[in-house]
Amino acid sequence: MGRLMAIDFGRRRCGIAVTDSLRLVANPLETVETGRLADFVRAYIAAEGVDAVVVGRPRQMDGSDSECMRYLTPAINRLRKLIAPVPVIFFDERFTSVLAHKAMLDGGMKKMARRDKAVVDRISASIILNDYLSSRQAAEDAVPGN
Repeated sequence: MGRLMAIDFGRRRCGIAVTDSLRLVANPLETVETGRLADFVRAYIAAEGVDAVVVGRPRQMDGSDSECMRYLTPAINRLRKLIAPVPVIFFDERFTSVLAHKAMLDGGMKKMARRDKAVVDRISASIILNDYLSSRQAAEDAVPGN
């Protein structure tokens, strides 16, 4: 079983998180400039083996796609072609930045460190991936006989 990777996509930089090889927990990995995202993801997949890439899907409170989707969609479509046959899965990312800031506060991170947006992006990616893992587990638990 290979790892899962998550991307918190941004116009300037993207936060990256990955699971352990058993897919038990997601951890922040790196923040990369958006222009280098495809090369970074391809290299990581080649070195570590990734079964799927989960991309945070920005949504409005009513569930409709955020304006950010117009930047995200073309970039992710290019990434899909480059990493095929590894699937790219969109997953709701609402509130991840808020949760990332809360996690940093709860973890005792100093104020100056909390201002580092690259750290917020990495933590947001790990939240997206942990939420994705939790939703998959909940779906498996809901199936009779499991």
